[in-house]
Amino acid sequence: MPEQDLSTIWVYLSTTPLVGLTATLIAYGMAYRLYIYANSHPLLNPVFIAITLLIGFLLLTGTPYEKYFEGGQFIHFLLGPATVALAVPLYQQFHKVKKLWLPILVALVCGVTLAAMSAVAIAGFLGASLQTQLSMAPKSVTAPVAMGISEQIGGLPSLTAVLVVATGIIGAVIGTHIFSIMKIKDDSIKGIAMGVTAHGIGTARAFQVSKEMGAFSGLAMALATFTTAFILPWLLELAGLI
Repeated sequence: MPEQDLSTIWVYLSTTPLVGLTATLIAYGMAYRLYIYANSHPLLNPVFIAITLLIGFLLLTGTPYEKYFEGGQFIHFLLGPATVALAVPLYQQFHKVKKLWLPILVALVCGVTLAAMSAVAIAGFLGASLQTQLSMAPKSVTAPVAMGISEQIGGLPSLTAVLVVATGIIGAVIGTHIFSIMKIKDDSIKGIAMGVTAHGIGTARAFQVSKEMGAFSGLAMALATFTTAFILPWLLELAGLI
């Protein structure tokens, strides 16, 4: 394509909300192609690569985040319907959910408690401020809820958002390897573990493994979100942090 045509397209996009939408779609498309080309190597997680490409794009073009989000908000809106759509594969596995409700409940409470309090304890041991510790507490919950929890308990929502994304990417990258090392074969068990610890990004990775793993991961993600919002303030108060 001639350079003049590219310049004309950029001038048009830069003055409309389409710049954020277009950049996001192109970044994720390139990241996903790279991921497939590398035989789905976990270190080339498409979410991580897409985020890196978008950060580079915003820095190189000097585009403010607010300007980017004018278009990016359209994709952000689709997170709601996409989350609701997780109910379809979960319904298909509902017969197994009914049989495993007690193990799921125990794993949920233990996972939520350990994920939050271990992060706070490690941060405190390394000398992090109280506000930073509180920001880390809801890191394993999906971002919009985690930011709300963080604000309510005295953390920094912006820092929490970064930690949530990092947690999800790390979980998606190393989760399946940990399952292999531990010789865990049951996809329902792997899904619960992934959903409790790595929320939406981990759930996306779980669906790449199998529908069953993805369904249980989606269930665990939703239940972990509710459970964290309910018990985290109580746990932090019990620990004397708030």
